Amino acid sequence: MDVLNDETENGRLFAEIIGDSPVIDAVLGRWHAIALPDCWLVAGALAQTVWNRAFGFGPHHGISDIDLVYFDGSDLSEYSEAQHAARIRGLFRDLEMKIDVKNEARVHLWYEQKFGYDIEPYTSTTHAISTFPTTATAVGVRPAEEKLAIAAPFGLDDLLGLVVRPNKVQITRVIYEAKAARWRALWPQLAILPWEGA
Repeated sequence: MDVLNDETENGRLFAEIIGDSPVIDAVLGRWHAIALPDCWLVAGALAQTVWNRAFGFGPHHGISDIDLVYFDGSDLSEYSEAQHAARIRGLFRDLEMKIDVKNEARVHLWYEQKFGYDIEPYTSTTHAISTFPTTATAVGVRPAEEKLAIAAPFGLDDLLGLVVRPNKVQITRVIYEAKAARWRALWPQLAILPWEGA
């Protein structure tokens, strides 16, 4: 999967928007302390930061948590994942926002129990990002050599264009429509495409 950077037009705009967010900036500013392999800040908080900027909401509006995902195929234990999560929540306790930390290498071990169907193991964090529920939220960022690395398997057009489109690689219609209903209530101006025909 292509990893973009903040030198493309869309990349520059996206980097500017999330750089203005006190929440996202606080996490990226202490990235060295996270110290997890193949780690990315991903999904909802990024998309919702873009939506908040576009629609004139405050930086915390609608953001329920910050998702950090990493990939460690050498340790699939739930215990290690929980230990990393507790450590990182301690690093960012000043944010007063939930920090969710997941090892994408072990998602296949619990996915069926939570969602009712199994998935193949991911091969990397960017592989996992490519299966996220919508094209707008299938995005991740991390600092890289004084730039911003951006994992965006579907590009940034939908995200910056305020379009919500299902990514049908893995999710079900029920999952998509539940997310869409929540987002429609919080950001009613979003262009949310129906499952059928999208």
